[in-house]
Amino acid sequence: MVRLVPERPEFTTSSEQQVWERLAASLGPDDVLLANLRLTDPTKDHEADIVVLMPGVGVVVVEVKGGSVWFDADRGAWRQRTGRRDKTIDPVTQARTTKYAIRTYVGNDPRWARRDHVGWAHAVVLVHSDVDPDFALPDCPRWSVHDRGDQADLAARLRENARLGRQGKRALTADDVETVLEVLAGRFPGSRDVNAEAAEVAGAADRLTLEQATVLGVTRLLHRVEVRGGAGSGKTVLALQQARELSRGGRGRGRQRVALLCYSLGLAAHLRRTVAAWPRKERPAFVGTFHDFGRQWGAPDGAREDSDFWETRLPALMADLAEDLPVGHRYDAVVVDEAQDFADSWWRPVLRSLADEEAGGLYLYSDEHQRLFARYGRPPVALVPLVLDDNLRNTRQIHDCFGPLAPSRMRARGGDGPDVRFVAAPTDEALGVADDEVDALLDAGWRAENVCLLTTGARHPVQLERTEHHGQEGYWDTFFSDDDVFYGHVLGCKGLERPAVVLCVNERGERERARERLYVGMSRATHQLVVVGDPDVVRAVGGDLVARRLGL
Repeated sequence: MVRLVPERPEFTTSSEQQVWERLAASLGPDDVLLANLRLTDPTKDHEADIVVLMPGVGVVVVEVKGGSVWFDADRGAWRQRTGRRDKTIDPVTQARTTKYAIRTYVGNDPRWARRDHVGWAHAVVLVHSDVDPDFALPDCPRWSVHDRGDQADLAARLRENARLGRQGKRALTADDVETVLEVLAGRFPGSRDVNAEAAEVAGAADRLTLEQATVLGVTRLLHRVEVRGGAGSGKTVLALQQARELSRGGRGRGRQRVALLCYSLGLAAHLRRTVAAWPRKERPAFVGTFHDFGRQWGAPDGAREDSDFWETRLPALMADLAEDLPVGHRYDAVVVDEAQDFADSWWRPVLRSLADEEAGGLYLYSDEHQRLFARYGRPPVALVPLVLDDNLRNTRQIHDCFGPLAPSRMRARGGDGPDVRFVAAPTDEALGVADDEVDALLDAGWRAENVCLLTTGARHPVQLERTEHHGQEGYWDTFFSDDDVFYGHVLGCKGLERPAVVLCVNERGERERARERLYVGMSRATHQLVVVGDPDVVRAVGGDLVARRLGL
C-alpha cells in the first residue's frame, strides 16, 4: 500500500479529498503521497495540495481545483465558478512555482549534498471539469492537465506526467524518496532540554511565591512576627521581600534601617547576591551571617573548632558591643532567615542592636524540622505566628517523597517533573555511585551549573579541595558558578536549591538529627532528585512512608 504522509490529512475542499482517496487506493506500494505541504521562502508562502513521490520515475506537485474550471481564451486566463461567482485563477502557475520552491528547498539542504538533479514535474487536476483532448498552452501541455474523464486512471496519468516532466533529468530512486521525506520533515538540531523544562517549572514557582508575598501585607501593623513553613514554601524569598519593603518604606511605612541575617555562609552569599541587584535605596543596611553582624562592630574571629567561643563568649561580647552602638548605627528592624539555627544566646545582641529594643521590628522565618545543629533558641519576646501551608518550589514528585518528613501536611503546588529515582548502594560505596549519577545527569543533557551533589555524612573530596583552595567564602561563591557542578553537604545548603540534585546518604543514620538531614537534602532539588544510599538506612532514617514513596 502507498505510504501516506500524514496518514489522515484534513482537506479544505471535497475535491482535494477525492483526489487523495483515489490516489491512495491506486498508487504503488513504493510510492509516497503527501498532503497539504506548506513551505515558506523569501518570496512568498507556498502550499502544495498533493505531492507524489514515485521511485523510478520522479516527483509531481499537484494542484487540485473543483467546481467549473475553464480557460477563457478572450481573457487569456483560467476562470473558475463556485456557487454564483466567477473568478480568475492561475492553477498552472500555482503548481509550477510551488514545484520550484519545494525543489529548491530540498536541493539546498545539506542532506541532499552532491546529488544531481532529479525530475520534478507539476500537474493540474480538474475534478469536475472537462478539457478538450486537443487542448494545449505553451506552458501547459495536455498531459499535465487531468480532467473529470481522466480520474479513473489518474495514478497512471500522474506517473506519465512525472516521466514527461523530468525533462531529461534522472529518475527518483528509493533512497532519494527517503531523503526528500527527511528534508521536508524539517531540521531539528536541538533536542529535548531538561534545563528548559526545569526553568519553566521554576518560573511558575517564582510567580506563585510572589503571589504568596501578599502574606507580608498582614505584617504591616505587626512588628514581631514568626513566619513558619516547610521546605519549598518560599520562606527565603519572603524574607528578602520583607527586608526590601522595610528598607524602601513600602506599605505605608517610612524607610527603615534593616539588617537581614542568617546562620550559614552559603545562604548569606545568596542573600548578598540577590540584594546587590536591587536599587540602592531598597537594600538593607546589613546582609550577612550572625557572626558577620558582630564583626562589623569589631568582634573578633575564632577558631572553627572552638564551639564555646561561637556559642557563648562571642554572643556575650556582641551584646556588649551592641549596647554601646550610637543611634545612627542601630537598626529599626531585623529580619532573620532560617531562624531555627540561632541559639538562645544569639538573640540578646540582635535585640540590643535595635533602635527600640521594646518595639523595634523582628521578623523570623523558620522551619523547626530543618534544625540541624545541636542548639535550641528562641528570642525572649512574643511573636505573632504565621504559617505557610503550600510547597511552591519543588515538583509534586519531589514533594511527595519528602512530604512525610515535613513539619505539617503541606499542599504540593509546584509543577510536575520526572519521578524521583532511588539508587541502592552500600554506605561505603555510595559516594562513588553518586558520582556516576552526576555523570548520568550530565549525559542526559543537564547543564553542570544546574546540578548539585550533596552528602549527609562525610564531605565529598571535591568540596574539601575547593574549600582548601578558595577558603570558606570563596568555596560558597562556586555554588553560583555558571559552569560547574556544586559539591556540598546538607548542613550548609539550607535556603539554597538547584534544579537537579544527587543526594548521597553516606552515613549509617546513627547520628543525631539524621532525619532532619535527609529532609533538608531531599528538598534541595526543585526538578530532578536522585537519592543514593543503603535502602535499610534510608528506611530507618526516613520511615516506611518515605521508603515506599522512593520505591523501596
